[in-house]
Amino acid sequence: MPYNTIIYLLLVILMLSTKGVPETPPFAPALTGLLFAAKAMLYAWLVRRGFRRAAPLAAGYFAAEQRYSILALLFFGLDVYLLDVKYYLVGLPGAGLLPSLADYGGLALFLSYPLILWSQARPLYGRVFGGAPRLGAFLATNLKVNLAVLLPWLLITLLADLLALIPDGPLAGLLASPWGEPLLILFFLLALLLVFPAVIVRLWGCRSLPEGGLRRRIEEFCRQHRIKVNDIMLWPLFEGRMLTAGVIGITGRCRYLLITPALIEALTPEELDAVMAHEIGHIRLYHLPLYLLFFLGFGLLAQFAAYPFLALVLGSETLYRLVDISGRSPLALFTLISTGSLVLLLVLYFRFLFGFFMRNFERQADLYALESIGRAGPLVTVFEKIARLSGNIRDLPSWHHFSIGQRIDYLLASEREPRLIGRHQGKVYLALTLFLGLLITVVVGLWRLPPDLLEGAPKARFAEALVMEKSRAEPDNQLWPRLLGDLLAGRQRYSEAMAAYEDSLARDPEQAEVLNNLAWLLLTASDPAMLDAERALALAERAVALQPAPYIIDTLATAYWATGERQQALALAGQAMAADPANRPHYQEQLRRFQGNWPQDR
Repeated sequence: MPYNTIIYLLLVILMLSTKGVPETPPFAPALTGLLFAAKAMLYAWLVRRGFRRAAPLAAGYFAAEQRYSILALLFFGLDVYLLDVKYYLVGLPGAGLLPSLADYGGLALFLSYPLILWSQARPLYGRVFGGAPRLGAFLATNLKVNLAVLLPWLLITLLADLLALIPDGPLAGLLASPWGEPLLILFFLLALLLVFPAVIVRLWGCRSLPEGGLRRRIEEFCRQHRIKVNDIMLWPLFEGRMLTAGVIGITGRCRYLLITPALIEALTPEELDAVMAHEIGHIRLYHLPLYLLFFLGFGLLAQFAAYPFLALVLGSETLYRLVDISGRSPLALFTLISTGSLVLLLVLYFRFLFGFFMRNFERQADLYALESIGRAGPLVTVFEKIARLSGNIRDLPSWHHFSIGQRIDYLLASEREPRLIGRHQGKVYLALTLFLGLLITVVVGLWRLPPDLLEGAPKARFAEALVMEKSRAEPDNQLWPRLLGDLLAGRQRYSEAMAAYEDSLARDPEQAEVLNNLAWLLLTASDPAMLDAERALALAERAVALQPAPYIIDTLATAYWATGERQQALALAGQAMAADPANRPHYQEQLRRFQGNWPQDR
């Protein structure tokens, strides 16, 4: 499987999952369609030109494929972040009921780029690797490989949407609990892991290896190594011409050994034993469950890093300077920064950490084959044949595999010096121990992470930026400066809060809420320079005349007390308490306060 595909599709899912839906699209629908068509035509032209100019070697093919796969991601990023394609996707039939359908539509849109790439890559693929793959079969094979990566995400997101539709009842109550839905999805994921291999081998069109000497030989080899498999299957990857083998499934009943017809034709029985020993090595060394652990580890690490990162970004003045410079919405800019950081974490994690383990797991499986067969020769011959028949890829570098040349060199060195086997095993086990220690630290960190990490100043500062942006966008709406005043007052930025309240009153002077809040600020500010009891009294009287709510009457009572009118203050406090018995303790405290010292004596 092309492991780059995993990273590309994870990035696509990340973009679709983190991008919000704008209230209005940036361009008219007709212009959006025109821009999209022009961009698709440009991409097709660039890909066609690139593959025609690529060197007719395996290295040239893979370099061009990687280059234009990354370009597809960039073009899709323009669809998501510049053309705001999600605005149109949420309008797909059924997307209101099942929101995941919008993401499925976005995924289909992204796959249009690889389809263009594969259609233009096919001629060079045929020259480099031999044969002339039919266009339909070539496109179908690539799509099936992508669907194998996407299927778990497709099913889990659909399940989450279906769970949200469950009516009130015991199950809905369970799902509403903090652990209900994650636990149910975890059970579903575990069940999916059991049936997933059977689904994939059917999706890929695999069929059982016919009865005969080869099948009996492989079955006997598996019995000797105490390995159970559900079936041994022919893998028609790229019409069976790909030289590879693999194993999927984490339990014997759900495990399948796969081998392509081309590999069977190219190898001797002893060489096939070496290939099977390599695949059995993956099973015996628990590499498949460990791969699942690495995917889980990324989720935990991303969640753990998210909270401090969000607090850092929300509390950073750099974000708000960028808002001022760019003129973009704080939410849009914050989403862009967050998504970009998560993309960087994903690439670094899978490209380097996961890649490190993949390379060394492959070497472990090579060494298992060496120990099982007793000599390096058969597996070395296999590698040399694969390198020659696959387009002379002996020294082709890869982030997820050591090059074939490096693998051969290490096998031969380990045959000469068996201590290298133990040294490599120790290296892998030490790395796994450190990784598990990291995961345990992350889990403990998540458990002990303060739940209010994003509360307080970071959250208030971001809310302030959002309200200011809304206020600029809707200059006639008095709600935004009022909310801004509340936020600023809560952060004790009294002069700015007063200016915001006055801006709101200038838009609509008959707002009891704003009159009350401004009066309360003038009565209770911790900055003595901001106190103005006389003005507060006038404002509170206007507010009560407009809306005699208990909390506004309480403000007026406080204003009377602050101006020396104790009796009026006591009378109004009693009136507010009678009208709002739910807040009786607050009004009782107010009465004690009014009966105590005069404000001048405080």
